[in-house]
This record gives sequence, C-alpha cells and structure tokens, in this order.
Amino acid sequence: MQDITIKITDRDGTKHHIVAPTDMAMNLMEVVRSYELAPEGTIGVCGGMAMCASCQCYILSNTELPEIGDEEDAMLSEAFYVKQNSRLGCQIPITAQLHGLEVELAPES
Repeated sequence: MQDITIKITDRDGTKHHIVAPTDMAMNLMEVVRSYELAPEGTIGVCGGMAMCASCQCYILSNTELPEIGDEEDAMLSEAFYVKQNSRLGCQIPITAQLHGLEVELAPES
C-alpha cells in the first residue's frame, strides 16, 4: 500500500493536506467526498460519470495527469467557471504519480 499527499483548496479557500490511498481505485472526486471537503450533494452529483462538472477543479501544480478524454472535454466545454487548468476530479484516478498534486475546487455552479 502506498499513500500519497495531495493539497486541496476547498471552495471557502481553506487549504487541506490530504493523504490519499493509491490501492483503492479512487479518483480525486471520491477523495474530496471522503474527506468531506465540499457540502454533501455539491460534488460528484452524477456519480463520477463526467456528466455534471460538479467536481471541476483547477490544477495548480505541474503534476502529470492523464489526458482529457472526449467525455470530460465535452463536459468542460459546457461547464461554468472553466479555466485553462480545469479538470474533472472524477476523471483523475489516484495513482502514485499524483504525489504532490495541488488543486483548487471550482466554485459551485
């Protein structure tokens, strides 16, 4: 088992240093939910299917991420508050390569 450290800034601007497991097949959205960094029902509304953008976040570090897939790209093209560094947390699997990742949760739409 290998845990990684991720820095997440919640929607109130509070920074959290999170320890996330790499052996549970979780994604970033699920980590945010498990640590209750966003109010219940405001993140991961679609269950992680890249259909709602409620888990949109801004990538603040130079961490290498998986490429944006067609579904994620389409959802981000319709979402609010999108920036150049926007990604959907549900599409970012927690792996050892994400150690040191820094993200900020996008405002609730």
